[in-house]
Amino acid sequence: MTICNLLRWLTNKRVRELPQSSFLTPIIPYTKSKLYTNIDKRYFDVLWRGVSMGLISHMINGISLGSVYAIIALGYTMVYGIAKMLNFAHGDVIMIGAYTCYCLMAYLGVHPAGAVVASVVVCTLLGIVIEKLAYKPLRNASSLDVLITAIGVSYLLQNFALLVWKSDPKTFSSVVEGPPLMLFGGQVSINMVSLVTVVANLVIMAALTLFTQKTKLGKAMRAVSEDKDAAQLMGINVNGSISMVFAIGSGLAAIAGVLLCSAYPTLMPTTGQMPGIKAFIAAVLGGIGSIPGAMLGGILLGVIEIFSKAYISTQLADAIVFAVLIVVLLLKPAGLLGKMVSEKV
Repeated sequence: MTICNLLRWLTNKRVRELPQSSFLTPIIPYTKSKLYTNIDKRYFDVLWRGVSMGLISHMINGISLGSVYAIIALGYTMVYGIAKMLNFAHGDVIMIGAYTCYCLMAYLGVHPAGAVVASVVVCTLLGIVIEKLAYKPLRNASSLDVLITAIGVSYLLQNFALLVWKSDPKTFSSVVEGPPLMLFGGQVSINMVSLVTVVANLVIMAALTLFTQKTKLGKAMRAVSEDKDAAQLMGINVNGSISMVFAIGSGLAAIAGVLLCSAYPTLMPTTGQMPGIKAFIAAVLGGIGSIPGAMLGGILLGVIEIFSKAYISTQLADAIVFAVLIVVLLLKPAGLLGKMVSEKV
């Protein structure tokens, strides 16, 4: 028996127990109708309020997770936009950044803010080293050679982490502290990590957009993305621009890794693998090479994943994410905000 039917039964029973006098008999049908209406209205009001709060809560969680994907995707989209390379080791740089922050806080007692800055510096230097040693010699190589090298670098970083930190999961302490933000009279709460993640995503996207549009170095990067040979003839340091792109992307990976492990505090050598793949899907979804597209794709992917886990199946959530990639590639290969590029022969 549903709650609504139970309330109706109790109401009907209570009305039947009324004395059957000539004075009350005419108002009994009206009383029953009025009680039914009030009970149904209260029941559906409570039900609708619960459903609405659940949807809002899932949307907030989706935007928070999507913001992490967006920050990672910005690294993918910048490297591809400038260097025309897909750095599939990017996800493992996330893991190195998170481990660096963890070690500084857990073993050396460094303040979380200082640990985050140090993590960004370490990953920035790591990105430059990876570009110089692994990708620079393949500047004119085929895409397949670059892909195989990226997979090799990825496994190298994973096994390095396995050697140093072992396979035991580490519990990551959040770098963000503070009371949750309560909305709708306390029915919906936003934890401080989610709030900081969303704000960081917006700030990073705006900063990168201004950097590429307004600064001399950013304009040089855009020139390299358009035509490397012409940029070199104009006196632009092509190798330096590409190294800078890898440095920026790796620094963003460190921030994403710290925020990801603050929200989901289990740290392992494979921590960055699946988020890295999903961030690549987000970059393709939004239009790889587009900074606003990376943010849009990341948030959409995060919302799709959270709603899939909540309303469809936790086990099928990742499959749904990959299905979204297939559909987008079939319907709009350039992504939502990407542009088709015709190659001149």
